[in-house]
Amino acid sequence: MFQSPSLLLVAAAAYLLGSLNFAVIISRVMGLHDPRSYGSGNPGATNVLRSGNKKAALLTLLLDALKGWLPVFVVLQFGAKWQLGAEAAAVAGVAAFTGHVLPVFFRFKGGKGVATAAGVLFGISPWLGLLVLLTWLLVAVVTRYSSLAAVIAAASTPMIYLFGAQRGWWLLAGALFQACMIMSIVLVWRHKQNIHRLLNKQEPRIGEKKQ
Repeated sequence: MFQSPSLLLVAAAAYLLGSLNFAVIISRVMGLHDPRSYGSGNPGATNVLRSGNKKAALLTLLLDALKGWLPVFVVLQFGAKWQLGAEAAAVAGVAAFTGHVLPVFFRFKGGKGVATAAGVLFGISPWLGLLVLLTWLLVAVVTRYSSLAAVIAAASTPMIYLFGAQRGWWLLAGALFQACMIMSIVLVWRHKQNIHRLLNKQEPRIGEKKQ
């Protein structure tokens, strides 16, 4: 996969950016409890929301998404001069996502990666990101389960990508599709405990505090 020093540099830079866990960083800056110490223990925006600080949760969501979007966008927009194209963008997206899930700065214990994966999709195409976001939003509004919305949105992402790419809505590239598949599989797997709680009707709804 890493056929050139430029591609390796892209992967390393994106991974290090992804390793910045903003749930933990923002909570520290704002004087909040570590999100790994309450609720689900997941260092992500949904769990930060359980602290009662909506501003911190929103900042976490936006910055976690930004670190997924930025490397993909930069590669697709400016990578041509270094012979970096769709493959490099896919590597950048997966690397940033991996950094969030397995952050080198936080002992390789990160979040589930929903916001970062969404950022990667928006980097590939704003329309792709929007369609997946609308899928998440529809399920979240109807069920009020953030985890269920994330699982369904993640599982549907590869199909949404192929559907839109075949119609010319965004770039049809095998590497980008593979990136979507990898993130989809990892996201569903990372939600395995949530799925178990959903099946046992123990999963808290959006806005509820998990005891």
